[in-house]
Amino acid sequence: MVRRAQNGDAEAFAELIEDQYDRIYRTAWRWCGNGHDAEDIAQDVCVRLGAALQSFDGRSAFSRWVYRITLNMVRDWQRAGRRRGAHVDAYAEIAPTEEAATQEDAATSSQLWAAVRNLPEKQRDAVLLVYAEEMSHAQAAEIMGIKEATVSFHVHEARKTLRGLL
Repeated sequence: MVRRAQNGDAEAFAELIEDQYDRIYRTAWRWCGNGHDAEDIAQDVCVRLGAALQSFDGRSAFSRWVYRITLNMVRDWQRAGRRRGAHVDAYAEIAPTEEAATQEDAATSSQLWAAVRNLPEKQRDAVLLVYAEEMSHAQAAEIMGIKEATVSFHVHEARKTLRGLL
């Protein structure tokens, strides 16, 4: 399907977008924290995919390549917000995958994710990919464009920082 879209098949491209759109939107929402901005980012990703599709070389899975483009668009959105002077809390809505059993657990979880939002960018990205997105260190490394050992280092450093903060 990717090859057909690269060769100009509009139906194949539409099918690729349809297959990936939920993942794009969900990822954008998780990283930016609200639906309106996630929709804008998802639309921008789809436009960028149309322009960049020819550069996809198949060395990684198409979904990983789309994920990387989505994260880059989120970062662009964050930078644009900072330039405008807007306070951008890109991780405001991130929560653990399971509902907290008690109010105390919920408060602790909220404090944890607030602390994650304050980590340096590489540590924050590694933690969110590994824990919020439930990726392996190898998968996170592919997305971040770094070595697996570097992801492990960022996660380790983030844990030490979070331990000190909490």
